[in-house]
Amino acid sequence: TTTLQPIHRAMLRRRVWWCLAALGASALRPPAATGRRAGVVRRASFEAGVTASGERVCVVGATGYIGKFVVQECVRRGYPTTAVVRSTSSAASPYLASATVVEAEATDREALEGAIAESGGTDVVICCLASRSGSESDSLLVDYEASVNCLEVARRLKARHFVLLSAFCVAKPWLKFQDAKLKTEAALAAQSDVSYSIVRPTAFFKSVSGQVEIVKGGGPFVYFDLGEGRSATCNPIAEADLAMALVDCVCDPTKSSKTGTPIWNLGGPDAGYSMRQQADLIADAIADVDAAPRKDPWVLGVPIGLFDLIIGSLDFFAQLTNSQKWKDAAEFGRIGKYYAVEDMLTTQPAEKYGRVTLFDHYKRVVRDGQEYDPYTTVFAKGTAVAAKQGTTKAAA
Repeated sequence: TTTLQPIHRAMLRRRVWWCLAALGASALRPPAATGRRAGVVRRASFEAGVTASGERVCVVGATGYIGKFVVQECVRRGYPTTAVVRSTSSAASPYLASATVVEAEATDREALEGAIAESGGTDVVICCLASRSGSESDSLLVDYEASVNCLEVARRLKARHFVLLSAFCVAKPWLKFQDAKLKTEAALAAQSDVSYSIVRPTAFFKSVSGQVEIVKGGGPFVYFDLGEGRSATCNPIAEADLAMALVDCVCDPTKSSKTGTPIWNLGGPDAGYSMRQQADLIADAIADVDAAPRKDPWVLGVPIGLFDLIIGSLDFFAQLTNSQKWKDAAEFGRIGKYYAVEDMLTTQPAEKYGRVTLFDHYKRVVRDGQEYDPYTTVFAKGTAVAAKQGTTKAAA
């Protein structure tokens, strides 16, 4: 039998002790995140546009104006992503590549829950639903009922967090769609099963792009004159930048209802442009893209009082006929007036996000055109995809 020398026995005891200590430390150490319930991260370690928790994320309204960019951003950050669409014919969209695409109507709570559950469930739901027209019936159906369905499904499936795409304008409501969105926000605040974040963007780029082709073709830029040279001002945000902000909310502790301030008013990086200034910015973009001398735009100011005349006439016919068609038309007039008189502007640094400026966007539209949208684009190059889709489309 081999006898160990005292020094060798001492070394052996130390090695055994080290192994036992290492095993004990490993047993006490919390398990690494595996893609489930990783949750929020510490404030000091969160980095906007980069940090990801690895949880399963479900995007509802995944083919909408903002929703498709949210899916793309989730996939970019490595989130296992489920995209809920109304028709699987949308699965071929390049924006949904690498995502699990499931078909369900958000207005059907049971179908929505079943589709998400069959895809493997979810830890986070990002709701990008919005009525396209803003009519009373569409707003109630999409901005409230379908959106609350998403919340209830998140609760039933034991999700950790819910992110809602809302709107900056709900802070000063006098429109039907604003009332519907506020009801959804109230439903979030009234429950405690899931933490939540609410993102309220000022405006989308498409909302201020409808006259680019007109100005390029030599036509007038029409804006509503509020008197004394004033017009509504906004700092809209790029689609991809807004998507990045929404995905930040998955694990940013400062934007969570449980650890921070859940309502985030958000605009783009610009200081803000009035409608009148947007005309000049379009002229600058045309000159830059065409590498030609700048031409002053033809600017046509319309008195804001014209809206009151139009809305009053539509309300008269709505009361006279009790027709929903006239009621909706009057509401569309009120929507138009709202955005003509109210500033959609954030001024605090924490409420500005992204790198894409409105000038960058205008140059892209001048160069490449834009998709036709009957609600924001007067004339545009490209296919009339949006015009062929229903007005209650789940779009952001």
